[in-house]
Amino acid sequence: MSRGDALRLAAVILIWGLNFVVMKLGLQGLSPFVMGGLRFCVAALPLLLVRPPRLPWRYLLAYGLAQGLGQFGLLFMGLQLGMTAGMASVVMQTQAFFTLLLAMPLLHERTRPAQWLGLTVALAGLIAIASAHGQGPGQMSLIGFVLTLGAALMWAVSNLVGRLAARVADYEPFNFIVWTSLVPIGPFFALALWQQGAGEVGAQILQIDARGAAAVLYLGLLATLLAYSLWTRLLKRHPAGRVVPWSLLVPVVGLWAAAAAFGERPLPLQWLGTAAVLAGLLINQAGAWFARRLRA
Repeated sequence: MSRGDALRLAAVILIWGLNFVVMKLGLQGLSPFVMGGLRFCVAALPLLLVRPPRLPWRYLLAYGLAQGLGQFGLLFMGLQLGMTAGMASVVMQTQAFFTLLLAMPLLHERTRPAQWLGLTVALAGLIAIASAHGQGPGQMSLIGFVLTLGAALMWAVSNLVGRLAARVADYEPFNFIVWTSLVPIGPFFALALWQQGAGEVGAQILQIDARGAAAVLYLGLLATLLAYSLWTRLLKRHPAGRVVPWSLLVPVVGLWAAAAAFGERPLPLQWLGTAAVLAGLLINQAGAWFARRLRA
């Protein structure tokens, strides 16, 4: 990976690490579906300035539904229903392993023994995290964990759609993110109207405070337009198995930010699970290097 791509990856890790605290703050005044709709309205703002990517519309629809409605609809609901920001930053990184598992049959990407070992270690960590759920203040709920895990799966699906689209045509990532941001807007607001009614949805939008507006702008401009454009560019240039595992560094930022913002303190078993997930990354990325050194 070039130095430029390494810097892009570092920017993505920082933006997404802070992302979970921003979501939690935004959900204090907005419902999950309203915040999702507003997020992608902001992300679609450059629509008139950029051309649509030269791709079949099925790729735009599939990516928008998986990454927009699927990933963030489930994640926002999970955060509202008791998922802590810090643990969300950890659990969401299971998308790296979902991507590896899906990339083998769908993209025919080869995997190494080290990747399977890393997957096994990380899975043990996730089991530890899930078993440490509780219902007290500041504790992770089981339903929040399950919804966040579902969001990670939808993220992995969108990773694969981006890789498949790159095989069809050489598209510009920024244009791709802008146009796919149109897809989830209608479904998000339709779900909000169905769940809460027009009066409540209108009141949330008209009475949004500075904190909610700042959260929507951060999520739309930085976390969606900038970070996902960089992420998609990296996935176009490198195999998914090389890029995706590095997102496991996001919890390093996420756990620190959640502790600073909300005073979150993971339980000892959750710390153990987090360490196992991060160890899975190290094994995944460095296992082949160590194997070569041992054979040398």
